[in-house]
Amino acid sequence: MLNTITHLRKGPAMANKTVSFTKSGISKLPNNKPVVYRIQTEGGRTNYVGIAKKGRVQDRLEEHIDAGKIPGAKVQIEEKSSVREAEKTEARVIARTEPKYNEKGK
Repeated sequence: MLNTITHLRKGPAMANKTVSFTKSGISKLPNNKPVVYRIQTEGGRTNYVGIAKKGRVQDRLEEHIDAGKIPGAKVQIEEKSSVREAEKTEARVIARTEPKYNEKGK
């Protein structure tokens, strides 16, 4: 007799989305959940990883554009269910990818 394993999701699926790293591109991003974001080169190399709280996603990314210190062609977001979950994911991604513009030891 075979056992059937069923995977159940907790709540709605979290979205991943990639847009151009411009104010126009950022305006297309959802703002209703905390996110982990990656500012990437055209080739997909991650230059910076950060988190943005619910309601601040677009504002936070626009701050990076206005400051002009982190080059990038696109930004990829991964929605999370909580800020704490976003912080854990951010730490894992930074440790794994060592982005050029993230501060060491953060």
